[in-house]
Amino acid sequence: MTFAFLIYRYFPFGGQQRNMLAMAQEAHRRGHRVTVLCHHWQGDRPAGIEVVEVPVSGWTNHSRTQAFARAAAQILARRQVDLRVGFIKLPELDVYYAADPCFAEKALCQRGWLYRLAPRTRAYLALERAVFEPASGCHILEVSPAQRSSFIRHYGTPEERFHPLIPGISKTRLAPDDYPEVRRRKRRELGIDEGDKVLLALGSGFKTKGLDRSVLALAELRRRGRPARLLVVGQDRWQRFAALARREGVGGEVAFLGGRDDIPELLQAADLLLHPAYRENTGNALLEAMIAGLPVIATRTCGYAHYVEDAAMGAVVADTATAVEIADQAEAVMQTSSEDWHRRGKTFADTASIYDRPGQCVDILQAVAAQRGVAS
Repeated sequence: MTFAFLIYRYFPFGGQQRNMLAMAQEAHRRGHRVTVLCHHWQGDRPAGIEVVEVPVSGWTNHSRTQAFARAAAQILARRQVDLRVGFIKLPELDVYYAADPCFAEKALCQRGWLYRLAPRTRAYLALERAVFEPASGCHILEVSPAQRSSFIRHYGTPEERFHPLIPGISKTRLAPDDYPEVRRRKRRELGIDEGDKVLLALGSGFKTKGLDRSVLALAELRRRGRPARLLVVGQDRWQRFAALARREGVGGEVAFLGGRDDIPELLQAADLLLHPAYRENTGNALLEAMIAGLPVIATRTCGYAHYVEDAAMGAVVADTATAVEIADQAEAVMQTSSEDWHRRGKTFADTASIYDRPGQCVDILQAVAAQRGVAS
């Protein structure tokens, strides 16, 4: 079969981007032809997978997205493609990987009338409608089942078009047998003393991930005489958060490490993952930390927060949690030994069904194509 994967921007450190690439590689491994269409590709190109960069222009994000949709459609009109698989909302998709929450819920239920009249809002509502309206026939790879009711309420999407997915966490995050040595080695590399407490913020999109709340919680811990360091890993604009840290007196305790390839080692070097997100459809970072034996503090809005509670691997706080409340939980969590967290993490890692999402997704793509009479 021939699949076209459409994503606006690829960079190696985005969760959605990594999921897309894993699916593309699994499809290629099974003998399918995969072409990725994107506006911009950063990093190495995967072997056996065609990458087509689509140049577009526009003054705003939504106008560039609309231009990308038109340009990609023109390219695909000249090719024989069995399935169009979107990782952003676009017209004429056969399958959509639903990593983002329902935009109509936000625009129509959580914002005022001026927001709804903005060209940006109208553009994104139209793109979402093209995917979820009954007439589209687009199948939905459902990352967060909690979002299904919103899509059905706003668009009347038939239930049978939704395909719930398991999380799909890489086993490279599992704690190694020699994790104490990995921890010591990585801390030496980073210039961190063994007795220092280290908080980890993991993931691009600092604003929505609640990095400001993590910085404020760090400052609150320092005021209590519980100093710690915060390592920030991800590819995003960091300057405003560095300025916040300086104002709070913890500028020297916050390190912005950028996008990294050594996430497994960093998970072992840290004492706590802080993820007080304002909006998070899923939260792969939570599960990556848990199977590494690292406790987590996350807000309830995170789609995967229930795993933290079910496995007793940290604490889930209210979406409105203050820095004081987050610091309270951080103090409590860090009183438990690393050995205990690793025991709990191993139990979770050995029993949870969270690993092979790429395989499940390609199974679904093959089934959708077969329903439409495409020969394998």
